[in-house]
Amino acid sequence: MGFFDKLKEGLIKTKNAIVGKIDSFFKMFRKVDEELFEELEELLISADIGFTATEAILDELRDIVKTENIKEAEDVKVKLYEILRRMIGEHEPLKLETKPSVILVIGVNGVGKTTSIGKIAADLKSKGKKVVVAAADTFRAAAAEQLTVWCERAAVDIIKQGAGADPASVVYDAINAVKSRKADVLIIDTAGRLHNKKNLMDELAKIDRVINRELAGCSKETLLVLDATTGQNAVLQAKEFKGASVITGLILTKLDGTAKGGIVLSIKQELGIPVKFIGVGEKIDDMKPFSPNDFAKALFEKD
Repeated sequence: MGFFDKLKEGLIKTKNAIVGKIDSFFKMFRKVDEELFEELEELLISADIGFTATEAILDELRDIVKTENIKEAEDVKVKLYEILRRMIGEHEPLKLETKPSVILVIGVNGVGKTTSIGKIAADLKSKGKKVVVAAADTFRAAAAEQLTVWCERAAVDIIKQGAGADPASVVYDAINAVKSRKADVLIIDTAGRLHNKKNLMDELAKIDRVINRELAGCSKETLLVLDATTGQNAVLQAKEFKGASVITGLILTKLDGTAKGGIVLSIKQELGIPVKFIGVGEKIDDMKPFSPNDFAKALFEKD
């Protein structure tokens, strides 16, 4: 089964929660009035699209209905789907323009951060990139061991130290390894949870200083891993991390089997951060760069 087929299968619950409900909803309405918009608002929020994004959708939809003098509910539905497709955003690939480039991966424990690093490393290696991974989450017991397993599966090098080691020291060692091995990409794992936001900011700032000093001018992505099954809570989590770091992209995990994939429709609206990878399974090839076209096709096209 190819990745698109996995995506399509994984989005079935989300499709039912959004497309199924919208189609059923518009069968109940013939008249285009304020009641339609009020009921539609409730539907979109219940589909985990979120309040802010829902308000933006309805504001645009009202303007279109008024400007184009739309009288039929079915025509309103067509315009709604056009808005939802646009909200998914455009394809924004990783910016890995220098050799080496750096990918800093952040996110709380339990969202799939370790597995995401292994899968992204495997994806980059399949494209001919030489990858080194830095096990800089020294805060969590067994983090380095779990990451080692995934690096072995991806057949990429890992640099690690003992539990409790200084994360910035691990990054320093990894940068030296990247230089000596002439690697293309350094992927850095970071602590999923420190005692408070200030600790997180201080730790990330320390790692940043090492990168800026040792790899001045390198391309750097900071990717935040979010668990799609948590829906709008993932958006709130992202807002917290956004206050601690400059995030350049999102990794959305566990899209398969959840009805809350609607956050893809609101995440760009809410955060202004593009989704760069999505995961739809546990296998090493079950995470790929985010394709808005494929996502829209899997979500909106009729079977």
